[in-house]
Amino acid sequence: MDTENVVKHLRLLWRTDRVIADIRLRHLLVGLGLRAFAALIAVFGLLMLELAAYLALVQITSAVVAAAALGACNFVIAAILLMIAARAPSGRELELANEIHSSSMDALQLEARSLQSRISSVVNHPLNSLIPLLIIPIATMIIRALRSHGSSESETANPPPNDAPAT
Repeated sequence: MDTENVVKHLRLLWRTDRVIADIRLRHLLVGLGLRAFAALIAVFGLLMLELAAYLALVQITSAVVAAAALGACNFVIAAILLMIAARAPSGRELELANEIHSSSMDALQLEARSLQSRISSVVNHPLNSLIPLLIIPIATMIIRALRSHGSSESETANPPPNDAPAT
């Protein structure tokens, strides 16, 4: 497992989480603004309907019909704004961010599984990880020992010639 890969996947995961949060926050802010505007228009519509009812009680004229029509139009506009605010966020950006997020999570999980298998193999078989590190020094020591043992055997098998003549 390479720590650079883990860091890369974590950075990608963090960035996609930021993008997803940004998209959702923009959607919530726009929806909240439109809902507030719709509520304001609904209040004006209610005010106009109340004004229309008052004018209808005072006298029956065309001002009543105008106020009632204006109040009804305000309610229709408020309903349209509420429907626009309730629609889903832009799908392409959110889908792309979710796809990158899921692929980054998958890669990070793969790296974590690789690390887990390496750690469990070291714990279960500690010599398997040490053998490759110890082979070269042990082989070097054996070769040196054999060379020095071979040199001493050849010296004892072939004694140095005596300078004295044989009688």
